[in-house]
Amino acid sequence: MPATRQDLFARLAQLGIETCTVEHEPLFTVAESSKLERELPGAHTKNLFLKDDGGGLFLVVARTQTRVDLKALARTLHAGRFGFGKPELLMQALGVPPGSVTAFAVINDPERRVRVVIDAELMQYDCVNCHPLENTATTNIARDDLLRFIRSCGHEPRIAMLGGSKIEREEP
Repeated sequence: MPATRQDLFARLAQLGIETCTVEHEPLFTVAESSKLERELPGAHTKNLFLKDDGGGLFLVVARTQTRVDLKALARTLHAGRFGFGKPELLMQALGVPPGSVTAFAVINDPERRVRVVIDAELMQYDCVNCHPLENTATTNIARDDLLRFIRSCGHEPRIAMLGGSKIEREEP
């Protein structure tokens, strides 16, 4: 059974991580979230659930304005050709439906099947905004706390220039 929003908030509290969450209408696309972006401080995210032609799974967490070059990213990560993971695979691997993909979904991947890749541009912001496993709210979290949460779930995020061809650094 995938973690719920309440499970996520309990885990964050257990880690001593403070967040602020804003409720809103369901948001399914970056375009739909543009009004919210003007109202909330910090970087806003778009999330891609990708599968390479070798079966590898990837969660790409990018700033909404970042143009993700999938071909260059595949070369950077030494992965096969990327395609978007099917909704059934997304639910199986990260426990969320399409439209609710988020960095927080790693809470549902204790087997660490999914590799986490984070936009280097996103790491320039002190705070990051992510869906709390549902697309009816947005949670603001400090950048370093987000990285700490991801690591607490057993994942080591790779920080990458998503439009470029090299790994920028492993951590900020």
